[in-house]
Amino acid sequence: MTKKQKRRRNQIIFAAFCYLIYILIDVDFFLQFLLALAIYIYIGKDVLKRALSNIKRKQIFDENFLMTIATIGAFGCGEFSEAIAVMLFYQIGELFESIAVGKSRQSIQELLELKVEEVYVLDGSDFVVKEIEDIVIGDIVLVKAGQKIGVDGIVLEGQGYVDMAALTGESLPVFVDVNQEVLSGSISVDGALQIQVSKLYEDSTVAKILEMVENAVEKKAKAENFITKFARYYTPSVVFLALALVVIPSLFVGDFLVWLQRACVFLVVSCPCALVISVPLTFFGGIGKASRNGILVKGSNYLEALANVELVSFDKTGTLTKGEFVVKEVVSKAMSQENVLAYMALLEKNSNHPISKAIIAANTNELNEVISTNHHEIAGKGIYALVDNQEVLVGNANLMLEKDIDYPKVEVGTVVYLAINKECMGYVLLEDEIKDSAISFVSYLNKSKIDTLILTGDNDQVANKVQQTLGVKQVKANLLPADKVVEIEKCFMNKNKGSIVFIGDGMNDAPVLSRVDIGISMGQIGSDVAIEASDIVIMDDDLLKVQKAIEIAKRTMSIVHQNIIFALSVKISILILSTFGIVGMWAAVFGDVGVSIIAIINARRV
Repeated sequence: MTKKQKRRRNQIIFAAFCYLIYILIDVDFFLQFLLALAIYIYIGKDVLKRALSNIKRKQIFDENFLMTIATIGAFGCGEFSEAIAVMLFYQIGELFESIAVGKSRQSIQELLELKVEEVYVLDGSDFVVKEIEDIVIGDIVLVKAGQKIGVDGIVLEGQGYVDMAALTGESLPVFVDVNQEVLSGSISVDGALQIQVSKLYEDSTVAKILEMVENAVEKKAKAENFITKFARYYTPSVVFLALALVVIPSLFVGDFLVWLQRACVFLVVSCPCALVISVPLTFFGGIGKASRNGILVKGSNYLEALANVELVSFDKTGTLTKGEFVVKEVVSKAMSQENVLAYMALLEKNSNHPISKAIIAANTNELNEVISTNHHEIAGKGIYALVDNQEVLVGNANLMLEKDIDYPKVEVGTVVYLAINKECMGYVLLEDEIKDSAISFVSYLNKSKIDTLILTGDNDQVANKVQQTLGVKQVKANLLPADKVVEIEKCFMNKNKGSIVFIGDGMNDAPVLSRVDIGISMGQIGSDVAIEASDIVIMDDDLLKVQKAIEIAKRTMSIVHQNIIFALSVKISILILSTFGIVGMWAAVFGDVGVSIIAIINARRV
């Protein structure tokens, strides 16, 4: 609780104590009026000030105005006790709202605290303190154990575990060593690291994340915009209806004071606080909960859209699969499988291609006393070398065709052939491993009756195998980035009322990420493109975080709808009953403050 909240709490307690004494003592009418007026002004002075201030600024119709004229009306009718109670409970509701909003902001605030203000920078032979904004690329900064990393960079000296929980939601620290990249916003757990800065602070991961979070509150959901517009027209309408309730019946049946009392009840219960407060609070809670799980949502409009998803489309490599090839099978009738891998690894040893890395990783056999010369790469097809004066080729089917070498046809998977002196000696079958989380996530989507579609640049065979393995409903293969946009446009032509989602890696998928209703990028916390092109950023590679985001969105929207229906139902019921004099001011207090508190408590359940 803040100092301001504590002051308000103490004010409420003192006013409640005075109100209790006021009820218990028996004094004449004039003294009763003075006591009630003193307590009323003490507890309601803030509301009265705001109402007067708004009238001066010609922004008359808000909840302060409703409370002011309703309580003054109650005083006019001689209902001193009810006037104090309305203002007292209204202040209790305001305090409750303030505490609830503060707690909802806390998770966002924790993200904002990722920023480091000062860092130790190497200057000559000593480390000196500098402002984070003064750091330039190439500077060497020192991060001690327990300190936050201020800027993105490469570890030059030191090793240890880095806590990335604030960025990814992953509670298990990651070990980093020399030449490894570290991201700003992480915490060095147990080691002192000297880091060479690779990005200015304004381009660093933490700055991009903070910018996104700060802008999130500006992008409101349709429900929030509806409530804002609703309150703008609703409040003045209520005032004029209350005025009509006083004037029109009084002209026909008299009893002006009776109708004035009913109009005051009408005004109190009509206050839209429950809706105006609880709906944005619910969205704020949803965004905060997502951020605690390593899911950054750019605005409540995306959270609202995510609650009603019709189609989820995926990039394949790096999204559904790990993007890391492994050797699944070695086939050879002419030599041992170990030698097939050994020859291939010999030729691939200088390549950084993912397929080369997979073959080198799978090889456990060294070719002793073998001399290989004249290595050269055949672009897009493979590698040639002389090994012990034998012509050796390692490559794909196109290379075999080009060199007129007879080879076995393999329909499914990525295949690399080995040929020696124009004779195919065997081949290896490689696969990009499917993520464990992809299986669970696609199963969840199928159970939820959400359509699924793979959009990939891979060939039909590879794409179809991934589709069948995961149970994805549709697949489109051999697509360039622009082709993916064309396919998404076709989906929009056939869509109903739900949202279309694309999940990709945020790099070459930027065009389609920007086109869909919700673009989600995976595991690209260091990528500017990912954060700028997508609407939701999953901070690690876990597809189940998307499932978590959908569940949070659905729960958020469920609570928003619950609060709207509950608040309107109670208020309309009390409005009707009060118009006919069946309920009085205390019911109105519950219809305003009670409903607001219940709605706020409900909003906190996100």
